Amino acid sequence: MKYGKKVMLVCTAGALLGIFAFANVKAQIGSPSYVVIEIDEMLDADAFAKAVSAAGPDATLYSGGRLIIRSAKPIALDGAAPPSRLVVVAFDTEEKAKAWRNSPAIKELNAVRLKTTKSRSFLVDGVPN
Repeated sequence: MKYGKKVMLVCTAGALLGIFAFANVKAQIGSPSYVVIEIDEMLDADAFAKAVSAAGPDATLYSGGRLIIRSAKPIALDGAAPPSRLVVVAFDTEEKAKAWRNSPAIKELNAVRLKTTKSRSFLVDGVPN
């Protein structure tokens, strides 16, 4: 009987430890963050395309970003007209998204984007996984 109580105590302690460890890992992961870029109008498509090509996908990949949406043909389902282009980049954390935004390559690309398009960008939190 004593042996059974010890086994039960060890199992209970292990289960509690597992629950706390899982909760701690979950808390460290946090919510994903997304950078959304809406381009309503191209003022100088050639200059914009050149800047995008110069930055390339590596500037996003090295910062931990994943290109989720890159569309030149959003379709309105209801409401106001959609932007002419839509880009969504996913990051594991808000800090990674902000670091990406502050990287030299993306700062340069955003400066060109703001001069060559009518657009806006914003950061949003995603739903925790």
